[in-house]
Amino acid sequence: MLYTILKAVHIIFMVSYFAGIFYLVRLFVYYKDTDEFDETKQKVLRGQYVFMARRLWNIITVPAFVIMLASGLTLIFLNTGLLKMPWFHLKLTFLTALFIYHHWCWKKVIEIRDLNGSTLNNANIKLRQANEIATFLLFLVVFTVILKSAVIAYWWQLILGFVVLVITVMMIVKLVNAKKQHKGGKD
Repeated sequence: MLYTILKAVHIIFMVSYFAGIFYLVRLFVYYKDTDEFDETKQKVLRGQYVFMARRLWNIITVPAFVIMLASGLTLIFLNTGLLKMPWFHLKLTFLTALFIYHHWCWKKVIEIRDLNGSTLNNANIKLRQANEIATFLLFLVVFTVILKSAVIAYWWQLILGFVVLVITVMMIVKLVNAKKQHKGGKD
């Protein structure tokens, strides 16, 4: 029973964590979108986005991350047999990529805080594309956990499907950004 309860806690805080990460990177995009605004509007919005990003990071994203990690490590401790399964190794690989993304997000939170309202030096399209990385990682982790050994058996079909998904999403991001640029930045 304890294992099942911990698994539920792990899933709940995984959802909370991803919600935080999804919105956090969106705030970076919104911050960058203010480049075209007049100075007064830019100052107000950038200040608000920094405030929101810091609060989101410190109050939702990091606590959810810690509880997700602690419950996940406890699940491994309670079921060490997971460490012998190839699909679980794949999941851990994707989680390593997620932790790298988490670190990048943390660095961006610090960067926009320290900008004091100055322009973020990332291209808008790059931030919009970075916003999709968490989505891709979520797909990889969830499919790996649900399909387990089938992920190993049908790896090439899954990779092909994932590549199609990535290309489709990136094309949509580029199209939306091109449409936005064509309209003069007004959404």
